[in-house]
Amino acid sequence: MTVNGRLVLAGAPIGQAGDVSPRLREVLQSADVVAAEDTRRLRRLAADLGVEISGRVVSYYDQNEAGRAQELVETLKEGRTVVIITDAGMPGVSDPGYRLTRLAVDAGITVTALPGPSAVTTALAVSGLASDRFCFEGFPPRKAGERARRLAALAGEERTMVFFEAPHRLASSLEAMAEAFGADRPAAVCRELTKTYEEIRRGGLGELAEWAAAGVKGEITIVVAGHVAGDSEPDPDELVAEVDRRVAEGAQRKLAIADVAKGAGIPKRELYDLVHKRL
Repeated sequence: MTVNGRLVLAGAPIGQAGDVSPRLREVLQSADVVAAEDTRRLRRLAADLGVEISGRVVSYYDQNEAGRAQELVETLKEGRTVVIITDAGMPGVSDPGYRLTRLAVDAGITVTALPGPSAVTTALAVSGLASDRFCFEGFPPRKAGERARRLAALAGEERTMVFFEAPHRLASSLEAMAEAFGADRPAAVCRELTKTYEEIRRGGLGELAEWAAAGVKGEITIVVAGHVAGDSEPDPDELVAEVDRRVAEGAQRKLAIADVAKGAGIPKRELYDLVHKRL
């Protein structure tokens, strides 16, 4: 059974207020409740658009999402129209929105969306990498060990991968990606998309990690080429032999492993395990 209420997931501009659709203006003016990730940003957006919000405005962010979602479902059951809008992009895509959407669907409430700009597809389009098949991986884990395990599991992913990342973790994440996917794996770092200081940096993951080490600011989206099926894989015995050769010539084993792994485009940890199994 369908309940008369309606939940609207509203895509918000990722940089330019002028990118919004006329429908977003209409729904912000007419909705009974507008649930915003940041109510101050919502007010600024409404002012930029010349829109007067007539309904009730409530906060809806990560820390209060669980409790607020249940409250909003009750509002929807009363036949009201509730709009979710986040700071940028589409609610539910690495932003609050999933919990309420799931509860509304389970309650038989109509759920619809106002499509809008998305950092995921915008970055994919401008990256210059294959866009016919891709996957969105959200934010990499913050802890180094968890991040390394997650990326290692993606090393064989053939689709183009899209990630979000905080600017202060960009360099370490790119370094981890270079180790997991290979320093030469093509990638693009998209910064401040559609904004005044938009910047797109393209290159191998190792090169991009070196660039990011100096510090980067702004909203970041990373696009990484997928693994090319059928690529010739380096011979493990040859790689171990090369490490042994360098050690025999006086190189430290740890540095030899790192250099050989980088040149072969494989994770350093993988070669480390191969070498130590043969000791």
